[in-house]
Amino acid sequence: MSSDVVALLRTELGDRVDTSPACLAAVRADKSGHGADGVPLAVVHAASVADVQAVMRVATATRTPVVPRGAGTGLAGGANTGGGEIALSLRGMDRLVEVRPDDLLAVVEPGIVNADLNALLEPHGVWWAPDPASRAISTVGGNIATGAGGLLCAKYGVVRDAVLGVDLVLADGRLLRLGHRSVKGVTGLDLTSLVIGSEGTLGVVVGATLKLRRLIAGERVTLTALFDGVRAAAVASAAVTASGIQPAIMELMDATSLAAVHRLLSLPAPPPGSAQLTIQTDGPVAADEARAIAQVLTEAGGRVSVAADDAEGEKLLAVRRAMHPAMETLGTALIEDVSVPRSALPDMFDEIARIERDFALVIPTVAHAGDGNLHPNFVFAGPDVPPVVWDAAEQLFHAALRLGGTLTGEHGIGVLKRRWLADELGDDQWKLQRDIARVFDPLGILNPGKVFAP
Repeated sequence: MSSDVVALLRTELGDRVDTSPACLAAVRADKSGHGADGVPLAVVHAASVADVQAVMRVATATRTPVVPRGAGTGLAGGANTGGGEIALSLRGMDRLVEVRPDDLLAVVEPGIVNADLNALLEPHGVWWAPDPASRAISTVGGNIATGAGGLLCAKYGVVRDAVLGVDLVLADGRLLRLGHRSVKGVTGLDLTSLVIGSEGTLGVVVGATLKLRRLIAGERVTLTALFDGVRAAAVASAAVTASGIQPAIMELMDATSLAAVHRLLSLPAPPPGSAQLTIQTDGPVAADEARAIAQVLTEAGGRVSVAADDAEGEKLLAVRRAMHPAMETLGTALIEDVSVPRSALPDMFDEIARIERDFALVIPTVAHAGDGNLHPNFVFAGPDVPPVVWDAAEQLFHAALRLGGTLTGEHGIGVLKRRWLADELGDDQWKLQRDIARVFDPLGILNPGKVFAP
């Protein structure tokens, strides 16, 4: 019985077991707008690896599902906890355990917030490169669970490129230490990479050894370019990539998203129909690269402005980072996450325009143009996604796959995309991945119903 499970948890963990109605309600949803059915049994606020192991031993003994959870900032429903389930919160495990600037590594607990980590690393002359737009509120453990990216990933890589190892508690409570502290290491199968992006279905990440970079020497130059439409901006971004210049950041905002952010931030309205590229170069040759990029953008029809200094550059980037709050002012937003080859960005924007026409929808879209990752937003009234939105989203997913892309670049599958997973993987690979998950979790108690459709 559920009361027996909670009693067992309290015996092991005392007041770290929370059954207050407000706390149970909070873990039912994430930032996707989707909420799980039913009321969870309890929320366990883990403070140590031993706490996590205790929860998993109780869960295995009682066959009770467990949903690992960080800050709840996900956009695919991957950490949503429903009826009969335990929410295992790692948010309180937020220590920076070790920094080794000489080895360019750090050891962290999963609950540390991305931006807080980099603030702690800065005095050591190092930083961790993944920087999702949610970096001020998302945890490193959540970044690992979803395989997060960010604005800088085109030049500096995504989470998968920046993790040397993870400490993983299995469904039965055993602790594994995967990966290594050395730069190289090819002993056996790469289970660390398997865990990254697994969305809590293989085990609970309780620690991570991160690959750091030295702080970038030289200056940063930020510029924007306005275009008379999103396709023109996408063509220009592809031209920057083809030129061989590697900006640190290259972000694209279509007209609807740009106008919404300007309203939110009380900025002057952009010219009607204008799309914008925001680009930043860094390092010793940042100024030369910025001048070369400006020439490419001007030749592509862009109206280029260059920030006077770092402060103005940060204000320009704040416009892009305000996209999600701006969408929330328009209604409930289903924030999608397809990726295509960078040369296919113009074609993908053509597909979005077609879907808007076919379904009589407006789909505000931003893109990490430097790596081909698009975030189309479906905005609607009320808490439930209307059928027409799901129909349009399905068209969007299939268009990305036809162009050689993928269903998700960084948000994960969660519950919102699981019905289309086999469309990308094919039946044989879908079954193989499901079989691998069963090896890690034979009872199926880790984040059940996520990623793989029931």
